[in-house]
Amino acid sequence: MSTPALQGINGWLVVDKPSGPTSAKIVSVAKQIPDVRKAGHAGTLDPLATGVLPIAFGEATKTIRHVMEGLKQYEFTINWGEERSTDDSEGIVIASTESRPTQQEIESALLTFIGITYQIPPIYSALKVNGQRAYRLARCGQTPELKPREILIRRFSLIAIPNRDSAFFKLQCGKGTYVRALARDLSHHLGTFGYVSSLRRTQTGPFHEKQSISLEKLQRLRHSSCVLKYLLPLRTALADIPALSIDGQSADRLRRGQAVHVSGADSGTAVILVSGQPIALASLDSGWVRPKRVFNL
Repeated sequence: MSTPALQGINGWLVVDKPSGPTSAKIVSVAKQIPDVRKAGHAGTLDPLATGVLPIAFGEATKTIRHVMEGLKQYEFTINWGEERSTDDSEGIVIASTESRPTQQEIESALLTFIGITYQIPPIYSALKVNGQRAYRLARCGQTPELKPREILIRRFSLIAIPNRDSAFFKLQCGKGTYVRALARDLSHHLGTFGYVSSLRRTQTGPFHEKQSISLEKLQRLRHSSCVLKYLLPLRTALADIPALSIDGQSADRLRRGQAVHVSGADSGTAVILVSGQPIALASLDSGWVRPKRVFNL
């Protein structure tokens, strides 16, 4: 069996991203942890934004897609009266108005955004248009045409109105939702303009801010094994998926990509365990277990 040093680090680290650095920059710092062979994050945060940035190491990178499919929670502030090119405070003012919504108007408007709706992403986004990043086209003075995308808003709540020029919200949404675009669309619905002046992600799938380590602490500990006490196991990313335990012989077949038959296995998706250790993410059908992703732990 491989030793941890030879195998590399496998698991998740939740970083509390500060405002300023890019998500890629945070990952580059995390890659300086000893024995990291591979790393990637589960969902980009804008440089302005703060909060939960889950980073996967080693075999845990195979679960990134599943985490990104999960719900996300945000807290953010909208400043009323101005529309900005980037839909946040980093952009230039392109329109303004003296119109300000009332609390009753805001709370009534939020109901129209709950559920499955469609959203046109901000032109300053990393989506590709004819092979080019939209934000690069926008910076060159072009207006990239982005198609509406289906999004899910599970909860959208007004928390506070500090003054007539701003309001504070909490949001729970599905993948692909741009909070900046939501602020833009809500503002237009209310007959005004608005942009995101602060944005914090408090949860991504099973990862939440209480599990996080600050960037400052990560930078201080990145060359030390002490940082490993903040490492979460690979299985954390799959907490919402049922588990199925199998024997060692069946596990060997699964590791080779072969299907195995397990009596009583339900249909669906399951995390396959051997002695409590996850070895695969598999699909179940009529008792047959077929590996989708194998973990080399």
